[in-house]
Order: sequence, then structure tokens, then C-alpha cells
Amino acid sequence: MTDNTAVPDWEKRFRAPRVGLPDWAEDAPDRSLFVSNATGTYELYAWDRATGSQRQATDRPNGTTDGTLSPDGEWIWWFSDTDGDEFGTWVRQPFAGGPDEPATPGLEPSYPAGLAIGRDGTSVVGRSTDEDGTTIHVVRPGAAEPVEIYRHRESAGVGDLSHDGTLIAIEHTEHGDAMHSALRVIGLDGATVAELDDSRGGTAELGLEVLGFAPVAGDTRLLVGHQRRGRWEPMVWDVATGAEQDLAIELPGDVSAEWYPDGSALLIAHGFEARSELWRYDLAARELVRVQTPPGTVSGATARPDGTVEYQWSSAAEPSAVRSTTGGTVLDPPGFRPPGSVPVEDVWVEGPGGRIHALAQRPVGHGDGPFPTIFEVHGGPTWHDSDAFAATPAAWLDHGFAVVRVNYRGSTGYGREWTDALKHRVGLIELEDIAAVREWAVASGLADPARLVLSGGSWGGYLALLGLGTQPEAWAVGLAAVPVADYVTAYHDEMEALKSLDRTLFGGTPEEVPDRFAASSPLTYVDAVKAPVHIAAGVNDPRCPIRQIENYVERLAARGAVHEVYRYDAGHGSLVVEERIKQVRMELEFVRKHLPR
Repeated sequence: MTDNTAVPDWEKRFRAPRVGLPDWAEDAPDRSLFVSNATGTYELYAWDRATGSQRQATDRPNGTTDGTLSPDGEWIWWFSDTDGDEFGTWVRQPFAGGPDEPATPGLEPSYPAGLAIGRDGTSVVGRSTDEDGTTIHVVRPGAAEPVEIYRHRESAGVGDLSHDGTLIAIEHTEHGDAMHSALRVIGLDGATVAELDDSRGGTAELGLEVLGFAPVAGDTRLLVGHQRRGRWEPMVWDVATGAEQDLAIELPGDVSAEWYPDGSALLIAHGFEARSELWRYDLAARELVRVQTPPGTVSGATARPDGTVEYQWSSAAEPSAVRSTTGGTVLDPPGFRPPGSVPVEDVWVEGPGGRIHALAQRPVGHGDGPFPTIFEVHGGPTWHDSDAFAATPAAWLDHGFAVVRVNYRGSTGYGREWTDALKHRVGLIELEDIAAVREWAVASGLADPARLVLSGGSWGGYLALLGLGTQPEAWAVGLAAVPVADYVTAYHDEMEALKSLDRTLFGGTPEEVPDRFAASSPLTYVDAVKAPVHIAAGVNDPRCPIRQIENYVERLAARGAVHEVYRYDAGHGSLVVEERIKQVRMELEFVRKHLPR
């Protein structure tokens, strides 16, 4: 790591060692697994809480974050791909250390589509490939070959395995709507045990999600997320009897849940207007009790066997920490703590589709404004910006920029209709909301209209390129990381699960609805782009593949448009700290060079 005293604050925030919320083995809760960037690359670490010992479990040039523990805590499973291409197989190693070995022998490489590990060593493995769509396989210890128990062209995934290892809950989109899954519970032989489909065969925009089987032997209750009241909230479904227990938790915004380890209560995660909080719901008494956390964002939480709750918390001003309801810090990363940043201000703007929520931050020590302003557009697209600590916005604030983040239509946390609006005029509807907030930012005196930067990664990068072409007079500079740039080529080259999502968003393939794809593709508007544009692309990216970005860049170059392209050897983003810093530094320098003074 670089000498901490020799670097500016914005770099310190990236370099500071950090840890994720530890996962723990269901039957051996002293054995935990967490992610950390302590070596400069995000990797998996094993932690024996009984002895306090920690060890680095994975060590790969481009990092590793996708891993889990077997229920007995004896094995660490992790997904092995090639340089971030997300295509690979599951491997495992002993918790105490030792060589990696194939965890699912007999299964060819694929994109992952869920994993569940049984107490007897049986695993249920979801796979996705361009050739087969989704398949699910049962891998038994000592068996000659895996057994395929599910296959469909549309996207699906393994949700959970019951405590006794006899029931498998899967989410599927056989009805063709990849934004609203149905549920099926099957046995290890693939035979259907129960079905639940709020979409009514794809005729209703209502989704379901698997939140987990009850953690009790012989218990057939499945915790399910549903949208029946216009937002995400949990219910309990007994898959043996078909009985549904509606919890009717009266909290605004989206509500998710997980079981307490004895199955008597639920740990409720409540997200509303870019903040989140925790509650405990007693199933017998039907009582909701607040779990005290500071104002801000809880990005993950888990209830421990002793009834305490561990959670990862941060705010825009305060860096992330893993805390416990006992009052202490669960896991301290080694080394220094990153500098803080600037609190967010809530902004509500009337837009064409309703009130838009945005988060604004003003730089400190750079006068009263108006400021050069960067609109950092979130990806997902079904995601949202929150009052959480993030190193990239903080870097722009340090350099005298105001930062505005918009939870446009398509964002989560504001009700089902707000999210589902994404399907109407893809990309263009989000940009209408961003434009409405941009008008507020200028009229309020926050933003200098001549010095506006449109920036984003993934879906945010797509919206950045689309915005530069459809709103060319509005933006002075554009920054797009791992974007969709040529939507037709992107569709044909992307991973199969994203093809399903795009067919849902557009109502068909590029061949079936060519006008819709053309209207929403940045390539259609590339010749209208006036702002200098910086593009970063991962050469192994399966989500926003490199070929479609090259098509867009060729069009920029053909007319001599001002642009820079940075290609790096990874997938959809990088897990290497120095690579992240390098990319932010390049963006800062590009904006400094091209933004009007």
C-alpha cells in the first residue's frame, strides 16, 4: 500500500482498509467469512471468532468477492471466474486452510445462477449459459455425476434449500417478465411441491422473491418478498399447506426480512427515501420493535444466535463500520480509518412522472456557488442512491465540485410503479427526471449551467452516453464507465440473464422491436454529442461487452469528436484498489482539462 502521509484525502478513502459484513456458518456461528481490501485487492478472509484468528482465503490478481460457508463451517466456497468475466465454476477449500478443489465436479463453466449447500454436503447449483438458458443441478457427495433437475430458456435461480435439505425454492421467469419473478418449490428429484405466481402468468406486474426457509428442522415455512401492496414487503408461506401469513408491516417504503436463528422472529430491513433502519418482528405476538441504528444506511444485517444483531452502517459523511447492537464494533479493519466527507441534502423536485428524490452535496471551502457540478447517475438500473459513504463522490467534493445523485424513475425504494416505469421509453424516461433535477440545481444557485458533468457507471454509464446525445446542449463533459453504448450489439453479446431483462424492458428482441432499441441506444445519437467524453471499459465485461463500446468509439473518432477511451483487463468494474484510483484520477484530469474555467 502507498504511504498514507503522501496522498490526498480522496485517495486515502479508496486505500483505507475496509471490511464487509461477516457471513457466518449456520451450525458453527464462530466461523465467519468476510471481504476485505486489506492487501489492496478485494478478497475473501476466514475468521475464527473463538480464537480470533484471521487468514486470507483467496488471492487472485483481479480479486474475489463471491463466496459462502457450508452450514457446518468446514468449507469455504468461492466462485472462480477468469479476470472478472463472471464465467466459471465453484471451488472450495477447508476453513482452516488448504488447497482449493472443484466443489461441483462434472459441471462445466457457466454464469452463476444461485447456490445452496445442504447439511449432508449436497449442493444445489444454478447455472446460466447462452446455449442452455438456466439449468439447476443437484451435486451429491460421492455421486458419479450431477443430476439436472430444472431447465428453461428464461432466467431463473436457486433461492434457498430447506433446513433438512429436501426442498428447493427457485425464482423463475418462465412467463417472460424478467422483472417480476414467480416461485416454485421442488424436491431434489425436480418434482414440483408448490407454486406461487403473483404475475398470473406474466399478465400482472407483480413479483416475488425468496428470502429464505425457516432455519428449523422440519419447518416448511418459506419467507417470501411480494409486491401486492405496491412495494416490497415480506410474508410467510408454508409450502406444505399453502397457508400464507400476511405480516402487514405498516412502514413506508420497501421492507425486506430474514429469520432470527430460532425461527421465532424476523429481522426487518426497512428502506425509505434513501435511508434504512432495522426492526425485530415477533411472529407470535405480531409486534414490531425498533433495532437502534444511527441515521444513515444499513447496507447489510444479520441476527446472531444469541439474539444480537450485527450490521454494516455508513452515511455520506461517515465511513462504513460493522457494528453490533451490543454497542461495539464487530470487526475493525487493519490500518487507518478513511477521512469523512460532506453530508447529503435531500432534494425533492416535481418531474413529469411525479416527485423526484435527489441527494445533493456542496463542497466545503470553495465559496457559496454556483459550483461546477457532477451528476453521478446510479446503475442497476433497479437500484438507488442512498445516504451512504462513497469514495468517488467524496473525491469530486474535495476538488470543489457539487455532487447531485438522482433516484430517477426505475429506482428502487419508492414503490413498484416508480421502479416499473423503467419499462416505458427505456433510458429516455430516466433522463427526463435527471433533466428536471438539473433545472432545479441551476435555478437554486447550486450548479453553474456552463460547468455540468454527466457521469455514471454501468446503467449510469449508459444514461450518461444517452444523455450526451439526446441533451447535447446541457452537458459540458461526459464520463461513462462500463456503459451500454450500442444497445443492439450489447444485447447480442451480453450474458443470457441480461438478454432476458432486455426483452422485458423493450418488449422483445432487437429484431422484433427494432424501433424501440434504436430510440434507446446511445449509438443512435452519437453524432449529436458535443461534450468531450471519457469512456472506461473492461475488456472481459459480460454485462456491457467491449465490442459494442468499440462501435460507439469508432463513430466518435470518425468525426473527430473529443474523447478518450481507457480499456482495462477486468470485467464489469475492478476489485483492485489502485485500478479504481487510477480510473478516478483519469476522470478528474479529463474534466479538469475540458471543463470551462
